[in-house]
Amino acid sequence: MTRLVAGVVAALLLTSGGVLLYTSKSADAASATPAPPPVVRSAPLVAAAATPTIEARAPLLASPKSREEKRFARADRDDDGRITSAELFEPRRKAFAKLDTDGNGTLSFEEWGVKTVTKFASADRDRSGWLTAAEFATTAPKAPKRKAVCSC
Repeated sequence: MTRLVAGVVAALLLTSGGVLLYTSKSADAASATPAPPPVVRSAPLVAAAATPTIEARAPLLASPKSREEKRFARADRDDDGRITSAELFEPRRKAFAKLDTDGNGTLSFEEWGVKTVTKFASADRDRSGWLTAAEFATTAPKAPKRKAVCSC
């Protein structure tokens, strides 16, 4: 019985010691982080803000909501400020109609996988029914064209 009590006391002591170490380290880490430096506007930003052209001010005036507003505007087809389920599902209906080649309202596996089948057929140059490493390398997606970044 004494062993059981001694084991429980030892477990409690170890647990409380661990908690104390954990809280002291997190408190030290919180106090050790330096305060952020004060925000100072640099001269180029001040000069750009003072220019009257919209092109120069556009990056400064862009709000973080602008991306979400553009996304909302794309979905709101009738520009009434609300998105109905019909507006939301219309692009999906069009994509489904493109895949449904026989027009029966259902997608067979062949209709769904037609892009993969044609990509495989065009990559299999020797018509062997399998792809070599060189043939498979031709199926890699093309790298997207990067937009030119103008610093003028």
